[in-house]
Amino acid sequence: MSAIIEIKNVTKEFKVLKRREGLKGSLKDLFSRNYKIVRAVDNISMQIAQGEIVGYLGPNGAGKSTTIKMMTGVLEPTSGEILVGGNVPYKNRTRNAQEIGVVFGQRSQLWWALPLIESFRLLKDIYQIPDADYEEMLKLYQSLVDIEPLLHKPVRQMSLGQRTLSDILAAFLHNPKIVFLDEPTIGLDVSMKAKIRTLIHALNKEKKTTVILTTHDMGDVDALCQRIVIIDKGKMLYDNDIAHLKRFFGSYRTLKIRVDGDLKQEAENIQKELPDNSVSADDEWISVLVDEEKASVMDVLGCLQKKYKIRDMQLEEISSEEVIKKIYEEGVQ
Repeated sequence: MSAIIEIKNVTKEFKVLKRREGLKGSLKDLFSRNYKIVRAVDNISMQIAQGEIVGYLGPNGAGKSTTIKMMTGVLEPTSGEILVGGNVPYKNRTRNAQEIGVVFGQRSQLWWALPLIESFRLLKDIYQIPDADYEEMLKLYQSLVDIEPLLHKPVRQMSLGQRTLSDILAAFLHNPKIVFLDEPTIGLDVSMKAKIRTLIHALNKEKKTTVILTTHDMGDVDALCQRIVIIDKGKMLYDNDIAHLKRFFGSYRTLKIRVDGDLKQEAENIQKELPDNSVSADDEWISVLVDEEKASVMDVLGCLQKKYKIRDMQLEEISSEEVIKKIYEEGVQ
């Protein structure tokens, strides 16, 4: 399968003013500029095929948004090459814009005071969508998510979930080859997250649209992504499928226990006793991440039983979320 996105040895650097503190420092900055070079993206290479859904992951400040801005043509790379659908994005921004869709954060492309259908009609004219194709997309939307109640509702009267859903529909309306989605389910309830994930998956399958997804919600990754790319501090840490990733951490298990008392406080106490293990708590369980190459689950459980009355326990394979967390902290060895 041929690549629709090709990134070769791409680096992006920014020139940032090193500001001095206080009034004297501000005055000095007026006359003596002291700059430093920040490398936001550091020699990244990858190829993405038509129809893939790729999770582009990393902690805040890792360089994800900078990479996507280069792919959409907003930024020009300092060095290296990018081809998106055969176009150099920053050189052919108009042509590139016709072939991509974008949903970034809470920056809506819908007209705030107009009903959704009017926004769709305006986008139809902007992208010069043929009447037959436009009607076909509306019928597809109606079959996937019942949009009829939203079509005649002003965007300003919509809930966050309805606006996000509408923005995603708008991004796919002109049948782009590639859609970039930045945190599409942030702040949404469980029901709306499920609806949006189902919509993205269905549109990808129906239209063979390539989707680049940035998210911190591992539910999005597990539900949608066939492949994940992880970067941190501008460098690529991982590029493969998530099952392959878990094999790097095959010796890890999560021991979940229930004890009496405040679970979060008890988790902090357990963390002090087991400094080599990652310990966390939710409303029901205390979770202890165990590396069985260092200590068996039974050894850890025996240690805990000496100090705590354990009312219930579970043993789970390492979750995708824990895998990603460990990569952020340690990288892939």
